[in-house]
Amino acid sequence: MADIYSISSESANLDSPQWLTHFIGVYQNLSTDNLDSLAQVYHQDVIFSDPLHNIEGFVNLYDYFIGLYSNLISCSFDIQQVIKQDSHAAIYWKMRYQHPKLNKGQVIVVEGHSHIQGAGNKVIYHRDYLDVGAMLYEQLPIFGSLTRWLKNKIVKQTAASHASVNKVSAEKSQAKSQNNVSGV
Repeated sequence: MADIYSISSESANLDSPQWLTHFIGVYQNLSTDNLDSLAQVYHQDVIFSDPLHNIEGFVNLYDYFIGLYSNLISCSFDIQQVIKQDSHAAIYWKMRYQHPKLNKGQVIVVEGHSHIQGAGNKVIYHRDYLDVGAMLYEQLPIFGSLTRWLKNKIVKQTAASHASVNKVSAEKSQAKSQNNVSGV
């Protein structure tokens, strides 16, 4: 059975494996000044993937973080919920970051979640799931407007399609009811 808890729960961490406790602690305090703390968390053979990258090995992952954080003004994670079962965990978070060339340098908030797997006392697998459009594309001056317009158009078309399907379904139900009544 899976354990589900809010990260603010004090008792939740008492039963958590070391790899999960380290992961949460490091990510809640991660900054350009302490990227070396990632060595406490990740196995040397870690596999990391997000919507834009697939990385194998801690050295490559560390280099990726160095490059990523060197372009940011700030970045922080608010871990909201953890679901753990055996050597796996799903971690739900909000990332707040600032990049000088995105969103006019203002803070951008992106929600996402990570699937991680522990091996021994380190994380051997880490996959992030997040909306890259919200994180990056929507923040670019011209491309952002186009991305937002396209998303809104898709949402409107989907809503119209659902409304049409619901209308047809209701008409069929009404016709069926009328047939049953007239057949009596």
